[in-house]
Amino acid sequence: MDLGRGGARAPPRFVAAGVSDKNRDGKRTARERLVQEREAQKARDKRRRTLIVSAAVVGVLGLAAVIGVLAANSGSDPGSDDSAGPVVAPEGTDTKGDPKILVGAQDAPSTLTVWEDFRCPACAQFENAFRDTIHELEASGQLKTEYHLATLIDRNMGGAGSLRAANAAACAQDVGKFAPYHDVLYQNQPPEVDDAFGRNSRLIELAGKVDGLTTETFKQCVNDGTHDSWVRKANEAFEKGDFKGTPTVMLNGESVFPKKGNEQITQENLKKWVAEANKGKKAGTATATPAATP
Repeated sequence: MDLGRGGARAPPRFVAAGVSDKNRDGKRTARERLVQEREAQKARDKRRRTLIVSAAVVGVLGLAAVIGVLAANSGSDPGSDDSAGPVVAPEGTDTKGDPKILVGAQDAPSTLTVWEDFRCPACAQFENAFRDTIHELEASGQLKTEYHLATLIDRNMGGAGSLRAANAAACAQDVGKFAPYHDVLYQNQPPEVDDAFGRNSRLIELAGKVDGLTTETFKQCVNDGTHDSWVRKANEAFEKGDFKGTPTVMLNGESVFPKKGNEQITQENLKKWVAEANKGKKAGTATATPAATP
């Protein structure tokens, strides 16, 4: 879906000395033409970026499927020992069913369910492409998002970045800052083979990008692995589920990534699907606990 590149033509050169009124008019016309061409190029570039985002979303499906196969054929998670400690759920969550973190109004009429791994490149592609659209729908009370955190990249690639990042995100949830910290992690995701998120110091450093998050309590929660067992429980739910890989994205229980039926997921289609599902329903107003920081 690549578009051709069009370039603005340079204006013709004119002799500097003794320029006539006619030549000045010609220069002005050339400048106006150049401005018009630049505006047209900007419009083409904008369309091209939109198409590239959609193409990227489609392209990462293969990677997600491969990751899912690897997860299914790998050995047990070296960090899944139940003796690691009691399950400590983040604030506003519990240990019943599939551990999850909610963002948006609790009574929003539609639910987006997202299974993802902070080290997963396909997850970053999805989040970075659809973040603004999802937050817009959450803010208007049309949608709530349930995040389920998996650690399959740790299993497949080695390291502990998936677990450590998920624990840190759960620590951010304790103070109502999961959503912005979740976004920061995906915006600063290292290459898949780089276990940078396995270093608590890096996770705490990134927390500095979220106003008010880097407190001593947060640092201790990260360094102590307070929610490690909760994250392991969340990953166990992922492994027991019939999922092909991460990200797995469902709207009201129906898969929408990379398609919903025969329609490709795009920002506009996601809005349309939510609007269709919410027809005749009231927008949600009940704030999630703890409230996510905008």
